[in-house]
Amino acid sequence: MTVARSAARAVGALMVAGLLAVLGAVPAQAAGYRYWSFWEHTDSGWAYATQGPSVLRPDDGDTIGFRFAVSEDSTRAAKPRDKGDFSAICAATPAKDGSKRVAVVLDFGIPEHAPGGERPPRQRTACAQVSEDARAGDALAAVAEPLRYNSAALLCAIAGYPKSGCGEQVGAQESGQRPSPSEESGESGKSDGGDDGGPSAGLLVGIAAVVVLGAAAVWQARRRA
Repeated sequence: MTVARSAARAVGALMVAGLLAVLGAVPAQAAGYRYWSFWEHTDSGWAYATQGPSVLRPDDGDTIGFRFAVSEDSTRAAKPRDKGDFSAICAATPAKDGSKRVAVVLDFGIPEHAPGGERPPRQRTACAQVSEDARAGDALAAVAEPLRYNSAALLCAIAGYPKSGCGEQVGAQESGQRPSPSEESGESGKSDGGDDGGPSAGLLVGIAAVVVLGAAAVWQARRRA
């Protein structure tokens, strides 16, 4: 019995060490995805849209934004850097019966996040005057063609940028340098993300493997005892 307990304690220590090793390896192996993220402008600034542009139906006077960047997930996604002021963007577009005005912000991102051989256009804004029942995707199409979608209806390119690729995974070494807060900040002055996101799939798999191996070793030790 004493032998079994000693073995179990030893295996427990190995499991903890293994978990720490997995946790320590995560930052170096972090990866993201290069894609266009979709945003809504609220009273407190930009908020990651909970519906896609083919579903969301903005109201007259709303502002929507699109940002191209490499991001690990929605909690770390880079926000559009424009202030998103509807009154400024649509100042030259008078209201018209039977239609609505939607301010559209297009942020093509930074050179470090561009696909190889491409350079992002300058960020710009436009005022889309569309039918009253138009969705965000309709407003985008009215001011930023050509658009490109993949077979799963994922938005791949706006105004022809980028020329190829669609939401591809990018390794840590390919993701480019993290921009400085002054370069990434918008109206609120916040950067594009932090380091407090949830565990990645690779992390969970690593933890599961360590736990399974540890449990098997404990069982073997008890059996021998």
